[in-house]
Amino acid sequence: MSLCEDLSEFLESLQKMRLVDDRIVYTLNTTIPTPSFANKVDAPATCKDLFAQLVKTHTDRDSGIQKCIDYSKVKVEKLKEEKKADPDNQKIIKALKREQMKLRELQLQVNVEEVIRARSLKIYNEKCRVYYKPPQ
Repeated sequence: MSLCEDLSEFLESLQKMRLVDDRIVYTLNTTIPTPSFANKVDAPATCKDLFAQLVKTHTDRDSGIQKCIDYSKVKVEKLKEEKKADPDNQKIIKALKREQMKLRELQLQVNVEEVIRARSLKIYNEKCRVYYKPPQ
């Protein structure tokens, strides 16, 4: 069974993948020194590594969400065809409604990702802009 089959399992895995973003403030506060301690830590390398982690997790999550959206769209289309062939089959109607609801939830996760990404990058830039400027 694909991870995209079970919405709750997929959302749980997304939550785990969002730990880097959830902990960004703590990570930055514990790894990036205040100006008085700047010479004791390699802040540019730390910021560069953290940026690479952020980009990787954002890309992985976007990819996973899009994969499940595509999977769900195909399933919705298949169920619509089945419903067209047998319009009174309650089992097909329920499955279609369930899959459409799942698709809406996955599309909502795209918006959630945008908010999380914007928040994380804003926090990152506030703390690391002095030490590392990421490529565009």
